[in-house]
Amino acid sequence: MPDPLETFDPTSYVALGDSFTEGLNDPGPDGRYAGWADRLAGMLADRRPDGDFRYANLAVRGRLLDQIAAEQVPEVRRIAPDLVTFCAGGNDILRPGSDPDEVAERFESAVLQLRESAGTVLVCTGFDTRTVPVLRHLRGKIATYNGHMRAIADRNGCAVADLWSLRSVHDRRAWSEDRLHLSPEGHQRVALLAARSLGLPVEQDPEAPWPHRPEPTPAEQRRENLAWARTYLIPWVGRRLRGESSGDHVEAKRPELLPL
Repeated sequence: MPDPLETFDPTSYVALGDSFTEGLNDPGPDGRYAGWADRLAGMLADRRPDGDFRYANLAVRGRLLDQIAAEQVPEVRRIAPDLVTFCAGGNDILRPGSDPDEVAERFESAVLQLRESAGTVLVCTGFDTRTVPVLRHLRGKIATYNGHMRAIADRNGCAVADLWSLRSVHDRRAWSEDRLHLSPEGHQRVALLAARSLGLPVEQDPEAPWPHRPEPTPAEQRRENLAWARTYLIPWVGRRLRGESSGDHVEAKRPELLPL
């Protein structure tokens, strides 16, 4: 039986999710964030005649899985696109006391809804956090959730962009200063991985080696980690404890399916 992704040529794409898919810390030419989903949309549009590809990005920073399921997933039924990317649950997994098994059950419920209205659904696993201070302690929870993601994809015929296996993002240059969101080059590598996961030919390798640069000394790493904790980690934890979200009062940057 031929692989249906071998001839995958969508004319419409909707991206769902949180800050990862919104594209935080990847400045776009219009002043808004771009990100891997916008970059993937550009690759798909380049394969179509001018004006024959439409794209919407409903992702909003800080959104939890239930918020995405309530606010974004129903829009897919209205739009009925050829492709949906659904990357969600990461903010839930980072919360103290969260259960990756339970989060995965809610994720699959949303996937079942998406499969009714979208031609192809692509899901993303979580990144391997072994090199990230503090977040490395959540590595086991993320790995458990990832196992569920792959099983859900198998059961429901979804494509998978396996971010856990993307070794190039272990380089510090793949991440912005806050170490929570990708840098522009990191977003580009994820876009290439997503395209490859859909069976599309890509001219660049998402695992291409980074240019050589000297490794920081242990003393330099300690100073960088302390500065990062003061500037980014402590405020981030504080917002979480107060129940605040960076997405409060933020709306989707591209809510309608428009030509790209």
